[in-house]
Amino acid sequence: MSKKLVEAMANLDEDVVLSEVKVLLDQGVPTLDIIQSLQDGMGIVGKRFEEKEYFLSELIMSAEVFNEASQLLGGMGEAGESKYGVFVLGTIYDDIHDIGKNIVTTVMRSNGFEVIDLGVDVPTAKFIEAIKQYKPKVVGISCLLTTCFDNVKECIQAIENEGLRNNVKVLIGGGPVDEATGKYVKADVVAKNAQSTVDYCKKFAEVK
Repeated sequence: MSKKLVEAMANLDEDVVLSEVKVLLDQGVPTLDIIQSLQDGMGIVGKRFEEKEYFLSELIMSAEVFNEASQLLGGMGEAGESKYGVFVLGTIYDDIHDIGKNIVTTVMRSNGFEVIDLGVDVPTAKFIEAIKQYKPKVVGISCLLTTCFDNVKECIQAIENEGLRNNVKVLIGGGPVDEATGKYVKADVVAKNAQSTVDYCKKFAEVK
């Protein structure tokens, strides 16, 4: 782990973040290790936001810096590079948060998954359509608002009503989501971070 990169990400120092990513790449540091340092920095950003040291503008900026850094790690999840199959992901309807979702997308792609990112404010019908079209082993639903837990529950129930639950696992994640939430919405698993999402999805992947 690069302490310098973690601190630069946490401090939203874009120039240092990008230069350090380049240095680490030149040194042959594995992409996933670089992503982990960026993630750790984003974790500090999240804590500062919770403690009201950072505000929404800083959160948005952190996502932009993260995405800029991710671009330097190019070639992640390009078409034809998928080793573990498809993972469908989206933020539930009435919720427009995308930072956590974007991190999971980046990390999953760097781990050999083809990620179908449905975006934010995703209606139930769009999740169902994607499951039928892409046939993923796991579908991820992101939720950052407690007021949207019922929406997640409705979406999962609709997936079951369509007869799709036998073929797909439903993973949920997001700041306020915990095991109690998972039971309430009837999800298969609650993922607290991107790495746990990777680990869970690999269990069901069909290695190519």
